[in-house]
Amino acid sequence: MKLVMAVIQDSDSSKLLNALVERGFRSTKLSSTGGFLKSGNTTIMIGTDDHKVDEVLDIIKGQCENRRQMISPVAPMGGNADSYIPYPVEVEVGGATVFVLPVDQFHQF
Repeated sequence: MKLVMAVIQDSDSSKLLNALVERGFRSTKLSSTGGFLKSGNTTIMIGTDDHKVDEVLDIIKGQCENRRQMISPVAPMGGNADSYIPYPVEVEVGGATVFVLPVDQFHQF
């Protein structure tokens, strides 16, 4: 058995959860925050049999797409913020960061 943990953008969470349910996978949704953009993320945990991991990864890949987004940088800490003018920067967001972990035991009560 494996535990698949996918860290995704909040905007992709509903369609990913719906796609997982349609294919018969149960999951747990956790709210999380990204360290780089300081924006809301969702961490999805999916327990599955070893032979179904590739199917789960295909679902995640199909529902969580990369896209470009303009963000305003945060003001520098400890410096003179009076002359700081934050120009928007284009960054790539979305997609998924996925961890596949072995599960020694699984219990459902």
